[in-house]
Amino acid sequence: MDLLYANDIRGQYPPSWYTATATPLQAFPGLRGAQRADVCVIGAGYTGLSAALHLAQAGRDVVLIDAQRVGFGASGRNGGQLGSGQRVGQDALERMAGRDAAAALWRLGEDAKALVKRLIAEHDIDCHLTPGVAWAASSARDVADLHDYAALLQDRYGYSDIAALDAEAFAAICPSPDYRGGILDMGAAHLHPLNFALGLARAAADAGVRIFEQSRAISIDHGTPATVRTESGRVSADHVVLACNGYLSSLAPSVSARVMPINNFIIATEPLGDAAARVLARDVAVADSRFVVNYFRLSHDKRLLFGGGESYGYRFPADIAATVRKPMSVVFPHLRDVKIDYAWGGTLGITMKRFPYLARVAPNVLSASGYSGHGVGTATHAGQLMARAIAGDGDGFDTMSAIPTPAFPGGGALRTPLLVLAMTWYAMRDRLGF
Repeated sequence: MDLLYANDIRGQYPPSWYTATATPLQAFPGLRGAQRADVCVIGAGYTGLSAALHLAQAGRDVVLIDAQRVGFGASGRNGGQLGSGQRVGQDALERMAGRDAAAALWRLGEDAKALVKRLIAEHDIDCHLTPGVAWAASSARDVADLHDYAALLQDRYGYSDIAALDAEAFAAICPSPDYRGGILDMGAAHLHPLNFALGLARAAADAGVRIFEQSRAISIDHGTPATVRTESGRVSADHVVLACNGYLSSLAPSVSARVMPINNFIIATEPLGDAAARVLARDVAVADSRFVVNYFRLSHDKRLLFGGGESYGYRFPADIAATVRKPMSVVFPHLRDVKIDYAWGGTLGITMKRFPYLARVAPNVLSASGYSGHGVGTATHAGQLMARAIAGDGDGFDTMSAIPTPAFPGGGALRTPLLVLAMTWYAMRDRLGF
C-alpha cells in the first residue's frame, strides 16, 4: 500500500475546511519527457516550495515536481501553528547539544518564524496570519514545567513575548475545565496552512520555477548531473533537493530509516457564532501538554478547528470525526454533540528525538524532513537553508544537521509496532495524569 494514494484521490486535495476555503490555484501540468535544470526539487510542500523560491530568486534554474498537488501533504492539512524556536525545547536542546549549540538553534528557530512572516508580507499571501499561541497544561506538574520554561526563555534567551498564566488567567483565554494554567506566546502565530502553501507556489512560479504536479519521482541516479526519473519523464540537474517528508518512501533509504510517517487528524465544527467565546475568548491557537498533543484554534468563520489522535498504519480510520470528537469532548465537554462539518487526516514525518533531520544524502543531494509537528516555520526555513547551502553558504544547514538523528529501532518491519507500543504507554500516562 502506498501512502501517497492510500487515503486520497490522485490529483485531488482532501475534503478539508482548508480546501473548501482556499484561494484557488490553477493546476500545474504533469512532467512529460526530459527537462534540464540547475536544481530539481522533489516535493511541493513548504520545504520544497521555499527551496525552489529562494533558489530561483538567487538566479538558479529550478524544476519542482510533486506526486500530487502543491501543498497536498502535511503543508496543506496541519494545525496552522507557527511556533517559536525548535520542536524540541531549549532545555532539552541544552542537554542534547550544549548551551552554545542550543543558543544557535534558538536563533535559527526564530529566523524561521520571521521568514514565514516576511514571505507572507512580501508576496501578499492571504492566509489569515494572526499572532498568539498558548500552551495548556492539564496537571499541576505540567503547569509548573511550562512556567519554568517560560522563565528560561525570558531569562536565558531574552525572549519577552512569552508570559506564564495561572489557572484564572488561562481560563480567561480558554475556558476549558481540562486546563489548569499554561503559557501564552505572542511572538508565535497561526494561519491558514494551505493558503500559505499556495501563496508560496504562486511566488515560486512568478520567480520562474517550473512546477510539475502529478509527477512522482521513482528513482534518483546520483551522478553529475543527477537524474530524477518520474513515471513519464526525467529531470537532469546539478543538484537535487529532497523535500518529501513522510512520503519519501524508498527514494533515500538512509533518510527513511530516521524519518517515520505517522497520521494525525483534524475536524472543523459547524460555525459556533457567539458561542465561540466558550472555546476561546481570544483569537489565539492552543496546544496542550499531552504527549499525544491536542491542538486547536478558531477559524475566521468561528468554527473550532481541533486536532487530536494519531495512527501509525497506512490507512486513516474509517470515521475520522469520531476519532477526533473523543479528545475534543474531554477538552470541551459542552461540544460533545456539536455538528462536525469537515474531518480529514494527514501524514507527517517524525524522528526519534523530534528534531528535524537535515542531511547530505550525496555530494549534490540535500534532504530535510522529520519536522515532528513543528513544520510551518521549520520546513519553510529548511528550504531556505538548503538553497543557501547549494549556493555555498552551508552554516545554517550544517548547524541543524549536526544534531545526531538515530534510526528507528527494528528496521522497516518492527519500527511501527515498537512505536505503537511506546505511544500507547504515553497515551495511558496522559489519561492517568502521570
